Amino acid sequence: MKQTKKPFDRCPVCGGEIVEKDVEKLLRGGVNTAVVKVHADVCLHCGERLYSQETVRRFERIREKLERREVADFELVGQSFQVAVSC
Repeated sequence: MKQTKKPFDRCPVCGGEIVEKDVEKLLRGGVNTAVVKVHADVCLHCGERLYSQETVRRFERIREKLERREVADFELVGQSFQVAVSC
């Protein structure tokens, strides 16, 4: 199997160690929200997440679908609510 070189050996924000993890990314488009599970390089020190270009393009396509309410191929997993907090 061919190994691909990662763009960063260390975190570009703090210089910490980076490891590959499965993460959840919350995406918003218009009034809709989606949770996407993806692979990311994550800094063990500051938590910065680094995504591949293809993953970022995937996020953009999902956001566009959310904005256009083209969600027929998405799985409904719950509802979101906005709550006003009075001081």
